[in-house]
Amino acid sequence: MSSLTKPPVARGPWARAWQRFKRNRLGYWSLLIFVTLVVLSLLAEVVSNDRPLLVRYQGELYMPVIKDYPEKTFGGDFDANTDYLDPFIRERLSRNGNWVIFAPNPYGPKTLNYFAKAPNPSGPSADNWLGTDDRGRDLLAQLIYGFRVSVLFALALTFVGTLLGIITGAVQGFFGGKTDLAFQRFIEIWGSMPELYLLIIFSAVFAPSLALLLVLLSLFGWMGLSDYVRAEFLRNRQLDYVRAARSLGVSNWHIVTRHLLPNSLTPVVTFLPFRMSGAILALTSLDFLGLGVPPGTPSLGELLSQGKNNIDAWWISVFTFAVLVLTLLLLTFMGDALRDALDPRKADQ
Repeated sequence: MSSLTKPPVARGPWARAWQRFKRNRLGYWSLLIFVTLVVLSLLAEVVSNDRPLLVRYQGELYMPVIKDYPEKTFGGDFDANTDYLDPFIRERLSRNGNWVIFAPNPYGPKTLNYFAKAPNPSGPSADNWLGTDDRGRDLLAQLIYGFRVSVLFALALTFVGTLLGIITGAVQGFFGGKTDLAFQRFIEIWGSMPELYLLIIFSAVFAPSLALLLVLLSLFGWMGLSDYVRAEFLRNRQLDYVRAARSLGVSNWHIVTRHLLPNSLTPVVTFLPFRMSGAILALTSLDFLGLGVPPGTPSLGELLSQGKNNIDAWWISVFTFAVLVLTLLLLTFMGDALRDALDPRKADQ
């Protein structure tokens, strides 16, 4: 009997690009590490929180991580929310068969360690693994929540900037002529606007917020990508399959969405990690200058500013700088691997 062999499965260009990406071990492992860090930061309330995950007190189960309980619930004297780090409360929750399950790091981003044995900022210890900042807040909690804020802001800014860049670049490249010329003159004028001065002015007029920063940075973040999309559309609209679609009476919308756009996304996808790096750096720089997130929001830039103001507290600068450098390195390695995977010269490999 002759053995039957299955024919090779044809794979699309994106599947082949993914296989080439996986062969780049540095970029592939950077992606895995970065995704792991992002997932952990999204679960920050479970990883680092001053409220217990689960409490058993006098035969009843409580979940302080999702619900506030007054201090009287656990034998205290006040109706205020329970401070689970209070030695009195901790002693009540650990006797007579009661028990409590804390997060691995029992501090939140705004938790002040009132019972620290050293003045603030205090160095790494058994209570605060990475030390505290100059206000007594746990540095590890600040880094976890600050990383989450930075990544989510970078994702939002990248999405908005990419969407605007694709739309404007597609309009310029597809219609060309006077439309392209008018857009180019507008971009030249808009790009000459002093972005930092506008941020300072709006920060003085409006209350600082992530939404305000997202809007202001999105107004300028689309122009670089728009040029690449425009060039791809200008090149692809002259190809035979686009001319054939026009001759068949296919609408402009279908030509753009079904033919031109899928074949013009290579520079868009390639630049995504680098755009995220730029967004994280922009937020960190603005926070460092005091023009970023509202006061009290966990921020890598604000921690760097604290490190500058507290030179002796080396742990603030070192650990914050390490988190920032690691994040940017992972995104850079991912971007390099993605660029190689989408390189048309390696399409047959």
